[in-house]
Amino acid sequence: MVSSEQRRRQLAREKYERQMERRVAAQSARRRRNTILGTSLAVVVLAGGGTLIATGAFSSDEKADKKTNSAQAAPTSTEEPTTPTRKPVEGCAAPAPGAPNGKQWQAEPPMTIDASGSYAMTLDSNCGKVTIALDAAKAPHTVNSFAFLAGEKYFDHTKCHRLTTDGIFVLQCGDPTASATVPGGTGGPGYKFADENLAGATYPAGTVAMANSGPGTNGSQFFLVYKDTKLPPNYTPFGKITEGLDAVQKIAAAGTLEGSPDGHPMADVTFNTVTVAKG
Repeated sequence: MVSSEQRRRQLAREKYERQMERRVAAQSARRRRNTILGTSLAVVVLAGGGTLIATGAFSSDEKADKKTNSAQAAPTSTEEPTTPTRKPVEGCAAPAPGAPNGKQWQAEPPMTIDASGSYAMTLDSNCGKVTIALDAAKAPHTVNSFAFLAGEKYFDHTKCHRLTTDGIFVLQCGDPTASATVPGGTGGPGYKFADENLAGATYPAGTVAMANSGPGTNGSQFFLVYKDTKLPPNYTPFGKITEGLDAVQKIAAAGTLEGSPDGHPMADVTFNTVTVAKG
């Protein structure tokens, strides 16, 4: 006969196993839906012959997670998994109060910029200002979209939801649905537009380029390259950081909230305002 203590332990073990199964499922779903530089990028071949899986799915990591969690199936505790603790990051203050407006549009905005003109975008974040010289001549639709969205205050109070520190070195931003604790990567303005400026595209430190989920799927998400990065020419480069690269590098140096090479930035990076100006 099973004693009450044995029954209690069995129920606790079953509860723990269900929790671990839900955790694995949530991790898998999160990886599938997050867009880290687009799901079209399957493998980045690095210098020296190494490879990096860089899709939103991270399929090889999912298998490793399942093996690890399977090995932990015999519990010694019924406590819930701990939540990572955010630590202060040098140069970062509290974000300005407010929330993204979450506006949506059915179609790409009409062209209003002067493709022969000079434009600058300023990302005024709680971790410092970043100024970007926009390339309207080579990426007119992209620059036009950013000018439109910035004018609509679409990026104000949005967070940079993803930091990658191994193989590719980028801070990804521009998703109004992202939060400090819930993974983003799926949000956008409701419209998509075509790729630009891909011929011979490279991604040295300071490059600003579009994140996507495949050809012609540009929306509002973009990434800041803080260290020379090898990528195939699939992501529209549309600007160059002229001031504030050091602020991005400090954010990167603090690592991720999860302690992994890919995750939320430890710094709760939030744009107080984003503006685009001509001249």
